[in-house]
Amino acid sequence: MSRIKIWKQVGLFSLLGFLLSWLISCGTGTPPAANNGQTAGGKQEVEFWTMQLQPEFTDYFNTLIAQFEQENPTTNIRWVDVPWADMQRKILTAVSAKTAPDVVNLNPDFASQLAQRNALLTLDGRVSPEARQQYLPNIWKASTLNDKSFGIPWYLTTRVAIYNTALLKQAGISKPPATYAELASIAKQIKDKTGKYAFFTTFVPEDSGEVLESFVQMGVQLVDGESKAAFNTPQGKTAFQFWVDLYQNGLMPKEALTEGHRHAIDLYQQGQTAILASGAEFLNTIAKNAPTIAKASASAPQITGDTAKKNVAVMNLVIPKDTDVPDAALKFALFVTNDTNQLSFAKAANVLPSTVKALQDRYFQTAPADATPVDNARIISAKQMRDAEVLIPAMKDVKQLQKVIYDNLQAAMLGQKTVDQAIAEAADQWNQRA
Repeated sequence: MSRIKIWKQVGLFSLLGFLLSWLISCGTGTPPAANNGQTAGGKQEVEFWTMQLQPEFTDYFNTLIAQFEQENPTTNIRWVDVPWADMQRKILTAVSAKTAPDVVNLNPDFASQLAQRNALLTLDGRVSPEARQQYLPNIWKASTLNDKSFGIPWYLTTRVAIYNTALLKQAGISKPPATYAELASIAKQIKDKTGKYAFFTTFVPEDSGEVLESFVQMGVQLVDGESKAAFNTPQGKTAFQFWVDLYQNGLMPKEALTEGHRHAIDLYQQGQTAILASGAEFLNTIAKNAPTIAKASASAPQITGDTAKKNVAVMNLVIPKDTDVPDAALKFALFVTNDTNQLSFAKAANVLPSTVKALQDRYFQTAPADATPVDNARIISAKQMRDAEVLIPAMKDVKQLQKVIYDNLQAAMLGQKTVDQAIAEAADQWNQRA
């Protein structure tokens, strides 16, 4: 399975801050002698790491690299594809030993933790304003920390609302909900008329961040400028109450507290839920696993709050600070992510590009006459990029923030705490973290 398929299905990987800090501050032995970025033939060598893109995209990258080397005859690219499960360990070890690659494919969450420890090259002043303007502004912002840019945007995915038209019709509903408020209003109608659920989302702390993102979509600020809890507000209490009411009124499956996002997929394919928040590409999987459900499925923009914000997941390219060839590394990173190459890769991988021009291509704007459900969903996904952003801020201990909120939200859903108690204790726990 390719890295992109894994990323779409299980989300972005997290990192233990302690391990990261320890590995960067403490070496793992004597670093090997540097070659100053030179190959035996005297050319510059740029080492480029990706995550589990072989063998599906081997031909694509071999062609891409050959083109770059032809246009830049003094530079060789050495491509290393790292298995998904090994990337954290390998990049951390390489950074601590000062043998990191020159260009590496990460994501803003993980990369920001390296940037916090001054392990990545700051790109401000290196990337021209003209080059930077090629990228979607909200997406570029995702790879910044303390107003400093640490990464170049590459490919994107975003959720859509995949919905079962037959189940909605059975419940007397003519169109899918656009907001969480509309979702709440139809949830009871679906349960009463069909015995099924409107949707499933998980409150397992180690799993999806969808509920945490819903807080931001509902207008909740998670942390302030000093990373102190900022969610114990009227907006935060409204968001807590929203999920508590749905659960306590029996409008969400009880296993929402124990099962992960995989269960949401299973329930939708079984016809037990009306709406699935997932990537557009998942329609192909539904067609294989549940053809009857697939025939009844259509797509709509992802459900959001009053802010109208949409989520996006970003993959970027970063340059470790200890590179011996910073100029060549940056040139290659900009080449990989330019309009032409982003458009080509987005089509090959069924993802979205992060450049303005590539996203304006007809492929993302107009469905063909014989459009498939995936084609229609792709157009919807692309249109969402106007409002899309990484909803969870790049910050240290973001997984701990998710855990304290989810744990206390679960307690309120189970009636073990009032909403006021749950949100206050979540804020205290976050602010008192070691």
